[in-house]
Amino acid sequence: MITLSVEKRDMKSNVGTLRKKGIIPAVFYGPKEKNTPVSVSMSDFIKVWRKAGESSVILLKESENEHEALIHDIDVHPVTGVPRHVDFYVIEKGKKVKVKVPIEFEGTSPAVKDKGGILVKVLRELEIEASPKDLPHEIKIDISPLTELDSVIIVKDIKLPESVTLISLPGEIVASIAVAKEEVEEVKPIDMSSIEVEKKGKEAKEGEEGAPVAEEGKEAKVEKK
Repeated sequence: MITLSVEKRDMKSNVGTLRKKGIIPAVFYGPKEKNTPVSVSMSDFIKVWRKAGESSVILLKESENEHEALIHDIDVHPVTGVPRHVDFYVIEKGKKVKVKVPIEFEGTSPAVKDKGGILVKVLRELEIEASPKDLPHEIKIDISPLTELDSVIIVKDIKLPESVTLISLPGEIVASIAVAKEEVEEVKPIDMSSIEVEKKGKEAKEGEEGAPVAEEGKEAKVEKK
């Protein structure tokens, strides 16, 4: 089990000062555990977070005490993405827990490879219930059954270990194939009436009030009285 060391934190301590020192303010709590403010090393936490995610149980070591917990909630900076605060949920011994486990798609879809379809990932995580020791870090889903352009994978198609109970709705779509649509450039019809009007306008200018126009190189004949 992955271990993370934490230290009890004085609520009067300045969290801004802690962050500047590379320390994250945090708290752990649970059904049988009161809210306890703690602090944790930024670098240590990021290493554990990358390995455990939010669905694997970790062991919090606080002085002489140890707590099995999940990384329950992380407040990250909206620009830098750096964690600013962490909630740890302490698991009650002997009890199952409900968590959302990330989905990892693997394999190749014939509908995408051979028929020009587009893979649409509808769900990114699956909610399950299991004992802490049986919680999977991720759920892998093979997309090779997506052979046709109308193929779909739904939640109930996913094979889970017997020790894991599905919480997500069985009829939910996990992944599907979409057909790529060609963009057709719209061609506007030509307004023939406007062209005809322009043509007549040009003819009228060639001779005022219908007067005859001399051909190039010739004089116009004028009737003598």
